[in-house]
Amino acid sequence: MSNQAGISTHFDRIVQELERTLAAIPEVEAEALVQQILTARQIFVAGAGRSGLMAKAFAMRLMQLGLDAYVVGETVTPRAGKGDLLIIASGSGETQGLVLMAEKAQKAEVTIAAVTIFPESTIGQKSALTVKLPGSPKDPADHNQYETVQPMGSLFEQTVLLFFDGLMLRLMEHRGGDSAAMFTNHANLE
Repeated sequence: MSNQAGISTHFDRIVQELERTLAAIPEVEAEALVQQILTARQIFVAGAGRSGLMAKAFAMRLMQLGLDAYVVGETVTPRAGKGDLLIIASGSGETQGLVLMAEKAQKAEVTIAAVTIFPESTIGQKSALTVKLPGSPKDPADHNQYETVQPMGSLFEQTVLLFFDGLMLRLMEHRGGDSAAMFTNHANLE
């Protein structure tokens, strides 16, 4: 018989970590991002790796809510400019490709919002607003003291997804949307 914990024990530990991280997200920062989204002409999202996948999921929900939302780097993504919002999900805030993207966004007068563990990071400093999400960076050299049983950046990436889902509920409250109305914007060629 193995001395390792069963999978349900791991689920419990993950949920406990998520409860702790979600409770620590600054409400003021989250509400500021909601307001930026509501007033943006177009919303662009970006991230690398698994954080990028979470950002893509958020863009899909924004589009389903009826907002003009795009994933940076996709072939159908339009030009960004003044009045637009770029939301960058990056645990470290130092991912080189995302730093370059933030610099381009600044030149195009796009408002930048960083969702990150490190608001003081390069991307955080280039952003008009930051939302600090607690979590452990994937690289232990980033010297974060946030403990997690999960590998690499898993806790941050899960927190990003749930944070974006929470934002979606706030946006639905502001815009009066519901799942049935959003379904009319769901893909129908799959």
